[in-house]
Amino acid sequence: MVFRTTSYFFTLLALISLIAVSASAQEIQGEVRYPDSGQPVLEAHVECSGTGGISSQMTNRNGKFYFRVSPGNYNVTVSFPGYQTETRSVTLTDTQASDYVFFKLRPLPGPAKAVKASTIDSNVPSEAQKAFDKGEAALAIGKKESLQEAVGHYQQAVKLYPNFVQAQLKLGTTYMDLGDWEKAEQALTKTIALEPKAVNAYFALGEIYLRQKKDEEAEKVLLQGLQAEDRSFQGHLTLARVYFDMSSKIKDETQARPSLEKAYDHVNQALKLNPDLAQAHLVKGNLLLRVRRAADAQHEFEEYLRLDPKGQFAEQTRVVVEKIKKALESEKKP
Repeated sequence: MVFRTTSYFFTLLALISLIAVSASAQEIQGEVRYPDSGQPVLEAHVECSGTGGISSQMTNRNGKFYFRVSPGNYNVTVSFPGYQTETRSVTLTDTQASDYVFFKLRPLPGPAKAVKASTIDSNVPSEAQKAFDKGEAALAIGKKESLQEAVGHYQQAVKLYPNFVQAQLKLGTTYMDLGDWEKAEQALTKTIALEPKAVNAYFALGEIYLRQKKDEEAEKVLLQGLQAEDRSFQGHLTLARVYFDMSSKIKDETQARPSLEKAYDHVNQALKLNPDLAQAHLVKGNLLLRVRRAADAQHEFEEYLRLDPKGQFAEQTRVVVEKIKKALESEKKP
């Protein structure tokens, strides 16, 4: 029967983690500026999704950002209150060290709205800023040793200025890159205590809790993050994965359905915000298999392969697609 067969495929893909930490030294760099003054935008929300997974950050005092990535295809999306969300596509080859993306924000259509722009913390001592900048330089190298070096610089920055929100956030996400979940959680929790509107800290914490199978904690912080920034496709996708994980722990299909429906709603919202989000198609395919919609799941898996043909889970997904095809064909036979 096709239902039993596809349930096995669902289990196979459900075991795969969708977010991978890349150790590559290749980079996607860029900057964000206001349309009229041309001044840099501090703390614009930037998300990078593609072959190497999904990551996000806030622009620094110079309006700049950078992501360590592996070769492949990526979408870089910038959002900032009062302005349109902008996306750029980037492709990095094996021989290309980096690419640079420039964003000039465009106001939302309609009557002008008063938006309080993020301002640079003028209280940051020069020595703390220097330590932070050294951390940024080490982080850009992307090797494990340089990540550890970056941690030291960020620690020095927050030691010199305990209210240095951006340094505290970078300390937490760098610990994530190193796989030190306990220290990452501590740093990100402190970030939120310093700045409750630091949405990236909520989304990063949600990822940490999800990896630790702390679904209730993950749900709570992700909902808080989305309340502050509901246009984050990363936030919606991570929350979909949380509800997906919740449903997998419930054997009774009727009891599992509410979590499945929430997961489906959030993965669809992620795809509405970013239709080319490959990982979202993979999650949606798994969800459709769970409710025995094999043909629809096949379509989602094929979308994932179209968008990320050399992705981390491409080979496993191709195998599953072929098996679904065979199962569906055999069901048609008399």
